[in-house]
Amino acid sequence: MPPSPEHARFRPTVPPRFAPLPSAPDVAVIGAGAAGIAAARLLIGRGLSVAVLEARDRVGGRAFTAALRGHPIDLGAHWLHAGPVNPLVALGHARGEPLRRAAQDGHLRVGRRRGRPAEQAAFGRAFDIADRAMTLAAGLRADAPASSAVPPSLGPWRERIGLVHALVSGRPLKEVSLHDWPSLEYGDNFFIAGGYGAFIARLALDLPIRLRAPVTAIETTGPGVTIRLADGGTLGARAVIVTVPIPVLQRSLRFEPALPARTREAIDGFLSGTYEHVVLHWPSAPFRGRDRLASLVGGRHEPPGMLTRIDGTGFHYFELDAAFAEAADALRCGPDAERRFARAVLTEHFGARGLRDLAMPAVTGWRHDPWSRGSWAVVPPGHAGARTILQEPVAERIWFAGEANSRQQWGTAGGAYEEGMRAADAVAERLAAPALRATA
Repeated sequence: MPPSPEHARFRPTVPPRFAPLPSAPDVAVIGAGAAGIAAARLLIGRGLSVAVLEARDRVGGRAFTAALRGHPIDLGAHWLHAGPVNPLVALGHARGEPLRRAAQDGHLRVGRRRGRPAEQAAFGRAFDIADRAMTLAAGLRADAPASSAVPPSLGPWRERIGLVHALVSGRPLKEVSLHDWPSLEYGDNFFIAGGYGAFIARLALDLPIRLRAPVTAIETTGPGVTIRLADGGTLGARAVIVTVPIPVLQRSLRFEPALPARTREAIDGFLSGTYEHVVLHWPSAPFRGRDRLASLVGGRHEPPGMLTRIDGTGFHYFELDAAFAEAADALRCGPDAERRFARAVLTEHFGARGLRDLAMPAVTGWRHDPWSRGSWAVVPPGHAGARTILQEPVAERIWFAGEANSRQQWGTAGGAYEEGMRAADAVAERLAAPALRATA
């Protein structure tokens, strides 16, 4: 039995406030993460009645802000990626939310010293070369592991670049589809004061949401849709939007009748991605400037990445990728393994005296969370069409939405929100059709 995720013991910074659920809604939305919240907001705006069912005791899904030592810290999604296409960036600006643009420069540590300007420049050039080569290969080659397109000419930086891309992809690059590679743009990123999860939670205020309501089955054997809950209750609706994470769809939700083979194969072909944080409180850390990435190289252990001085505070993220998380799980040491690894790496680069005020108040564990079972959905080689297939409705009554559907913003809350709006718009159009109104 996997350990309970440590992040589950924290409480969100935004207190819940919800409207009552209608007894016979037009649309049931399964999941109150970014996709479910987006779908509910759009459907209500179109005049439809909605009931949102959420298994957790909070909203936001894998976007979750908790208070650590009096400061709001994201224990899940943190970056608002791809500003020009991310609907949450546009919505944040429209609402007057406290967005700030992410810094472009970062820190490089080589052993126990700062990286020299020439090393910094070489590192940046290597990333640019790798990105161009991988994007070009994705358009010219048959699908293959993304690792096959990382140029060997990158010299000593090749391994480091592979490590960073494995972190942001959620799996080692040999397990990631090359054809899925160019679908996520990282440029023009933002952060939000008070936390991304808190922003998502504010968007859910006054929506008709029921917490602690896990769904076990979705039935379309009769007219409309019947939702079966773990407590034995049922809910009827004209249509349903399913926004639960792919690993949960793979294991924990029954459909009657069974999903079409095309849809089932698309769902089952995804891999579960891993991206975890060890949250550091380290006021004396030798990093200047807020919200800057840091790379530690030249040691026995090389972590895939850090984010330093979060919101200008003494908090930092020490990132963990799939390879380390799986090794830690094999040892059955729980979050202590992550903490020991983080301290060992930091000691190697900064010395024991440099860590005199280091504390690690939280370690995430999304891969162990029963309502997520991973950080996001990863497309392996040969499965690149799955995201588009998931955008297709089933029996004109079941729609899927979430980050896994998004070709351009996979793995992000922005992608999930966009897909929630897309699915809701399709449902609203369908329910407005004259033939459907006549039979409803």
